[in-house]
Amino acid sequence: MKNELPCLGLLEATPDILRGLLVEISDADARWKPAADRFSIAEVLSHLSHSEWHCYRHRLDRFLAEDLPEFEPDDAQMFLGLYRDADPEEALAHFEDQREMNLELLRGLPAEAGERRARHLESGEITLCHMLHEWALHDLGHVRQIAELVRARRYLAGAG
Repeated sequence: MKNELPCLGLLEATPDILRGLLVEISDADARWKPAADRFSIAEVLSHLSHSEWHCYRHRLDRFLAEDLPEFEPDDAQMFLGLYRDADPEEALAHFEDQREMNLELLRGLPAEAGERRARHLESGEITLCHMLHEWALHDLGHVRQIAELVRARRYLAGAG
């Protein structure tokens, strides 16, 4: 078995999991918000697409190019305007394309690349492996969020 970085299997599975959750979701369903201060499915997909490149790929590139790069904490709230009018299909397709490129890069790295270090201004010193685990946690949190939105919008009323 090839020695590889952790979490790549989950990162690879996420787009298919999302596609499966959305199989019976209309555009109107994807844009529905359970409350004014909550995200719609479309907004979550847009956030995933935006984070994939502007957070994770950016950090990955810096892990590989710099010795001990310094990372600011992310503030998803500052990007809410980008997510508001997102087209769900476009956002998911963009996320899928970016994820494929990121996995191609990650799968080409030796396992020891996971020990590359960075300084996160909130978390302190982290390794690339730490970031991969956080990336997987981020995926799972939003898969759960989308599953709950699908459940509430598409299936709850029909359950009787």
